[in-house]
Amino acid sequence: MENQIIETEIIQLTKEDFSSDQMVKWCPGCGDHAILHSVENVFPNLGIRKEDFVVVSGIGCSSRFPYYMNTYGVHSIHGRAAALATGVKLANPKLSVWMITGDGDCMAIGGNHFIHTIRRNIDINILLFNNKIYGLTKGQYSPTTPKGHKTKTSPQGTYERPFNPGELVIGAQGNFFARVLDTNPKGMTAVFMEAAKHKGTSLVEIMQNCVIFFNKAHELITSRETRDDNQLQIEHGKPLIFGKEKNKGIILKGTRLEVVTIGENGVTEADLLVHDQYEKDPGVHMMIARMMPPEFPVALGVIRSVAAETFEQSMMDSIAYEKEHSSIKTVDEMLNSGGTWTIE
Repeated sequence: MENQIIETEIIQLTKEDFSSDQMVKWCPGCGDHAILHSVENVFPNLGIRKEDFVVVSGIGCSSRFPYYMNTYGVHSIHGRAAALATGVKLANPKLSVWMITGDGDCMAIGGNHFIHTIRRNIDINILLFNNKIYGLTKGQYSPTTPKGHKTKTSPQGTYERPFNPGELVIGAQGNFFARVLDTNPKGMTAVFMEAAKHKGTSLVEIMQNCVIFFNKAHELITSRETRDDNQLQIEHGKPLIFGKEKNKGIILKGTRLEVVTIGENGVTEADLLVHDQYEKDPGVHMMIARMMPPEFPVALGVIRSVAAETFEQSMMDSIAYEKEHSSIKTVDEMLNSGGTWTIE
């Protein structure tokens, strides 16, 4: 019998394939626009069929995202995006599930679902829009609002200590954490690609600007005048070096990180800490995630990326085992097994 040649259609997806026909209703200048365009650039290049993408969100400005992506999507309820995304992934593990959330939706009302999703290591991609404020409900302070900042619900300045998303993720045994700026679309696209390739829960914190209720929240890190000394672009296998002249760096001194200047006190580039995003021990990753001005620059890029078994794979293995070894094969057999009785 001659070999048969089966012709298959290869569909080349483009950014336009994922662009929704819905009007994008974010404020002009909002960082969400840049994030949307970056995601639209990523999806066509993942080698995944269009019908296998699902975008899930909770409540907030960021959570309008499913309307603006031409994919399957769920606009769920406040703080419950992680629960919905988990259910979608467990129901159909082949799907590429993207959870869109904000600092309030995710770490306040949704905090419980969030930390347990991270702990379980379900293979979903979480994009956390961190603008340090509640935008949709008009300017109340959120779990990431800086201490002392005046808002509608903290007229004398909030006296709560803010969450650092990186600390929360790594503390919840997270295996992938990255941080990006909404002003760097190229950087966002590259990190989103890395997150998509990671098997397990990936969390990307996007330092995003709300032009209405907390404009310039990340100005120290993003402004042309101050950014060189306050942001550090990290790459695996490269030393932690920053500054306008690329003459500053981070060293590990005992159990603490320290900022040094190359050329002073005998310090050379060889003395700097080299980033290893695949290191299983989270200690150094936690310290890098904690770095904040004015003492340290903010680390941007993939901070932690560690392989581990996913929750849905463990679930499928468990189901397969029971199917093979259980003496009960049907629901009727289960209902009529063990102690039963008849009511007359």
